[in-house]
Amino acid sequence: MAAPNRMRRVLLSTTVVLSTLLAGCAQFPEEHTRPWGDPPSLEPQAGPQPSFESEAPPPQTGTAPDQPAQPVGCEDPSPAVVATCLDPIGAIAVLPGGTAALVGERATGRVLRVERGAKPVELARIPVDASGGGGLTGLALSPTYHEDELFYAYVTTSSDNQVVRVAAGDRPKPVLTGIPKGPSGNSGALLDDGQGALLVATGNAGNPGNAANPQSLAGKLLRIDGFGNPAQGNPDSKSPVAVSGLTDPRGLCGTPGLGIYWVTDRLGGQDALFRLKLGEPLGSPSWTWSDRPGVTGCAADPSTVVVALEDAAALYTLSPAPDGTVTGQPAKVMEKTYGRFSAAALAPDGLIWLGTSNKDGGAPISSDDRVLRLEPPTGGTAGKD
Repeated sequence: MAAPNRMRRVLLSTTVVLSTLLAGCAQFPEEHTRPWGDPPSLEPQAGPQPSFESEAPPPQTGTAPDQPAQPVGCEDPSPAVVATCLDPIGAIAVLPGGTAALVGERATGRVLRVERGAKPVELARIPVDASGGGGLTGLALSPTYHEDELFYAYVTTSSDNQVVRVAAGDRPKPVLTGIPKGPSGNSGALLDDGQGALLVATGNAGNPGNAANPQSLAGKLLRIDGFGNPAQGNPDSKSPVAVSGLTDPRGLCGTPGLGIYWVTDRLGGQDALFRLKLGEPLGSPSWTWSDRPGVTGCAADPSTVVVALEDAAALYTLSPAPDGTVTGQPAKVMEKTYGRFSAAALAPDGLIWLGTSNKDGGAPISSDDRVLRLEPPTGGTAGKD
């Protein structure tokens, strides 16, 4: 009888083990008894966290996500940095394709072609006078750039402000001269309007009367053809003036295909963002900053306007409604991340190009001044000043 007893004990042990294993398996939910939840979000839950367009890995643990790693000399490890060790940037025009851009240095008048992984190439050196906020402050590609590789620059000379046309390696050719120059208000900006014409924002040369004078080219938004003549379709066919009343414009941007244009302006008592309508009065600002953070360049698509701030060393993002009013709470982002922003442009691929001016009143580091290329930043909140 000993053998059968041993057999019964073995069978009993096996049954207990199998029951235990089956009970353990039963702890997992069946596919149809509990739906899968949403995957965990990798987006930050608080504070602005700009996303950089790059193949480089993200910062390692212990590095603040919104503070780039420190450079060594002109070598900058930030994945957003395209070019380093330049003079303060006055203007940017992104080339077709979005991987390269033309960059103008405000005080030197140099125009360089920059691209990540390549040494900047000097295309032109335009004589400029950088006093009174002037210098090289605007760049735009020819509407037929893919054929002629021409570009335009807004510059201050010893006697006036001008729009010049440039071919790489050739002397600049003035196309619109006689824009008044003064002790201030000499900054300007350029934008291809998408219809074969060039938009030119001009300062009032330190005299508000210029902006109100229809005979003066100062304090205006002008619309010209490639030879400096009033563009076809202007409100007044004999005049280049499309909008009057600007003070010290620093950035011009928009969605030309939709006829939406924006200008940043320093009004003296406050900074402002205006929605422009060709042939209509300037009207009230869409947004104002009473603390005067130093608005400069801007970049815009139909849903967002990004304004570069020089003195506040940050970006400001706003969401405009179709009528030009700002909806929701604007956001102040990337504050003191790369220092003073001085130029901005939107690329065809949706990325934003930015230039800095840390050598001009900021706290430059070894790789300044820099050109950046990054995804449009989001996050944060800000109230209207």
